[in-house]
Amino acid sequence: RERESRNARFYFHLLCTPRAAIAVHNAPEGLAVAIPVFFATKSKWKAFWFGTLSGLAEPAAGGIGWAILAATSADDINEVTYAILFSLVSGMMVYICFRELLPTATGYDPKDKYMSKALFLGMLVMAVSLMLFKAQ
Repeated sequence: RERESRNARFYFHLLCTPRAAIAVHNAPEGLAVAIPVFFATKSKWKAFWFGTLSGLAEPAAGGIGWAILAATSADDINEVTYAILFSLVSGMMVYICFRELLPTATGYDPKDKYMSKALFLGMLVMAVSLMLFKAQ
């Protein structure tokens, strides 16, 4: 009985932590897509639709992941599998940040008037959201 309770908490945490992180980052991601489109086209509708379209990548990938998992036995998925998948994804995200996002931000703010402050504010928001989530 205790093992079932521990497993339920593990899977609840596994389900909700990525959802919370995705929810927190979707607003700035949408803005990062929509604002350049708006300034390039002067169309609020194009900016809205491109921002919305970029946000649909996550549910589409979730559907692909679900299809892959549905084709396999649920018994094949264990904590090691999750550890490998999350490690791969986090490695990709860190690589994109260091290779693309931070150099681009530095290019737009060469005197570092805003970039470092925004970087640490983003880290703080994520840290606080994860701490609040774990407190539940």
